[in-house]
Amino acid sequence: MNFRRSLLTAVLLVSAIPAHAEWKGKGELGVVLARGNSETETANVKLDMATERDRWKHSFGIAALRSSNDGTLNAERYGAFGQTDYKINDRSFWFGGLRYEQDEFSGFDYQASLTTGYGRKFIDTAETKFNGQLGAGYRRSKNALTGATDGEGIITGQLAYEHAFNASTSLIDKLVVESGSDNTFASNDLALQVKMSERLALSFGIGVRYNSDPPAGLKSTDTLTTVNLVVAL
Repeated sequence: MNFRRSLLTAVLLVSAIPAHAEWKGKGELGVVLARGNSETETANVKLDMATERDRWKHSFGIAALRSSNDGTLNAERYGAFGQTDYKINDRSFWFGGLRYEQDEFSGFDYQASLTTGYGRKFIDTAETKFNGQLGAGYRRSKNALTGATDGEGIITGQLAYEHAFNASTSLIDKLVVESGSDNTFASNDLALQVKMSERLALSFGIGVRYNSDPPAGLKSTDTLTTVNLVVAL
């Protein structure tokens, strides 16, 4: 099963972290079922966790998406990421990260990257958080049409923004870019989150995935609109 690869990647990313570390994060679940003139089934699951100890911060996440229409599969994506940050001072940090994504409809059987670089907290208040990262690394990808596997050096950048309008409503956005000579990959996930209780919230999101040079016959951009139940962990 494809999801096993993503799950295994996430397990390996955190296997070296002490078991007694206190993890905090959130889980998300969205399901859409339509019956009648057409039959549509869509499910997406996300998990994001992090822990901090002294100067170190460890984070990881997994995600799965599956959608079908009248019995025909039209979207299937599995992914995992992990990152370790070392705090240089209150504003700056050095990071090392891994990312894996398997998207059955992007034209790539998988894309996996290993990166490292410098990060900076531009804004860090109770209401607003804005972080940026810039680094370099290596990416391997497999063409789903030809079966060819390629590797290349990449430049990576990331921007993460979060703003709380009030105690119950917040805006969250995350942009990730990996650029190499063969292909530039970019993803942006924007969500409006509304709390229903201390632990439960609704999230309305738009996700965009972009590959500058996808395999022949495939589009560069995919978009996904979601409504998820969020549980604080």
